[in-house]
Amino acid sequence: MNMKNSNRLSEIEINDAHLPAPSDATLQERKIAIFELLEFNEFTLLPRGGREAPPGPYKLALSVREGRLVLDVSSDAGKAAEFHLSLSPFREVVRDYSAILNSYNDAVKRLPLSKIEAIDMGRRGIHNEAARLLQERLEGKIRIDDETARRMFTLICALM
Repeated sequence: MNMKNSNRLSEIEINDAHLPAPSDATLQERKIAIFELLEFNEFTLLPRGGREAPPGPYKLALSVREGRLVLDVSSDAGKAAEFHLSLSPFREVVRDYSAILNSYNDAVKRLPLSKIEAIDMGRRGIHNEAARLLQERLEGKIRIDDETARRMFTLICALM
């Protein structure tokens, strides 16, 4: 990725002050997702209300307020946009994803590779479904590529 590209995230902050303390595993998942997101992402803030979006790169602050995912986007010019997404559409896919992650972690300890691979295929399928859901929820607001959506979903899971 060309780091001069303005359609990208340059910083990501997670504000979980009003949530239960995350587990060590959740903190590790966040760190990995943030690292990977900052290395490779496509993030384009779209024009709204007849106004052009300020150019990036962008800083993204994620939080949960009143049961909604809040995406606070800023650029060098200051606050660019704030979006509130209902978490309701994500709850089932997060529950399914968490369940299959638990199965995968258990399988790694005791099942043959063929079973582990089958569970991992299911995990990837759910992760892809969740990424598409996130892209749909951001339609008309923010355009993100598939890999960025996948990594952002990982962060959403870590907030729920």
